[in-house]
Amino acid sequence: MSTLNPRVVVVSRRSELDELLARHGTRGAAAYFLRQRGRDLDEVTARHEALRAALTEVGRAVPADWRRGHVERADLPRFLFGPEDIVVAVGQDGLVANVAKYLDGQPVIGVDPEPGRNPGVLVRHTAGAVAELLRTSAIGEERTMVVARLDDGQELCGLNEVYVGHASHQSARYVLGTPDGDRERQSSSGLIVGTGTGATGWCASIARERAAAPAPPAPDDRRLCWFVREAWPSPTTGVRQDAGLLAAGEQIELTSESERLVVFADGLESDAIELSWGQRVRVGVAERRLRLA
Repeated sequence: MSTLNPRVVVVSRRSELDELLARHGTRGAAAYFLRQRGRDLDEVTARHEALRAALTEVGRAVPADWRRGHVERADLPRFLFGPEDIVVAVGQDGLVANVAKYLDGQPVIGVDPEPGRNPGVLVRHTAGAVAELLRTSAIGEERTMVVARLDDGQELCGLNEVYVGHASHQSARYVLGTPDGDRERQSSSGLIVGTGTGATGWCASIARERAAAPAPPAPDDRRLCWFVREAWPSPTTGVRQDAGLLAAGEQIELTSESERLVVFADGLESDAIELSWGQRVRVGVAERRLRLA
């Protein structure tokens, strides 16, 4: 049994001001760029300072004898989380989804640096609450995740949804297999398989356009919803299977009939796995869950 003290890993992403300075070099150039678009550097700076202040307060909340780590969103695919880590995501709700796919049971505390600006679905706490949360290690709920597994053993998890389709969202050709054994050759702009957490995002925008869309699962429900985007009817491709639900243990299967399809989760297109012609991917409820404080 390990005797190491916990490690608190703070996850953040660069602020808009950081991005502007990296692109334009100086505050003056950034201010000019924003003015051309009817925006103000002061507002961008205020948001930057709010994030810095939240990160500083989170840092002060970590006990002196605990280990510490920090990783930016862009570096998550290369960061190795340990089993004793406690993750503190400081930013928007989407940041929790971005980090969830790289975890395996580690608790996550979502911190909103600008309360009232973000929905606060996943970043529910202020920086001032982190010290108490670290002491109690209170886990409020476990959220269902989705997993995609290729026939070569590669897999990818997501908190919101998994996308399978063409890298540029053009038409993808494949054979879709549903849990009831039905198979249909399709051409579409991709397959989306989402959780209850993701049912208010990308899946919701698709469901609003479907008269017979399935009712979305709850965030802790061990079910998934799936949608085919813009299926194209032709003499060789069908549109009969375009939406449904997957219970725990059920999978939807896609066999590629394109030279290159991609699978990515939660909008992180830079961390995708690929299917070539004839390869198969199965998508279903993941065994792992997000442990959210």
